[in-house]
Amino acid sequence: MFIATNRFKVKHGSEAEFERVWRERDSYIASVPGFVAFDLCRGPEKEEYTLYISHTVWATKAEFEAWTKSEAFRLAHKDAGASANRVNYMGGPEFEGFESVLSLSPAEKAA
Repeated sequence: MFIATNRFKVKHGSEAEFERVWRERDSYIASVPGFVAFDLCRGPEKEEYTLYISHTVWATKAEFEAWTKSEAFRLAHKDAGASANRVNYMGGPEFEGFESVLSLSPAEKAA
């Protein structure tokens, strides 16, 4: 499993608009091979911003990388740099990728 995250520093007062953009955008991701799950998570409030992460789970790193080179990826991110969206956050997103080295499910925990 591979987990891809992007951190966003969203300016105070822009949280609702930032979340709306994510809710209403076409992600084109649901039918991509290897896609498992997506979450947009609101984190702690700091002095100048609220921290968010987009959290995407993939079956493999190779499938995530294939997604980043696909037409679906280009379509999903075509408005990411638009000035209307950029006013909501400070700086650009900060990507972090993680390969799973241990994974437990509730059934495995009980066994």
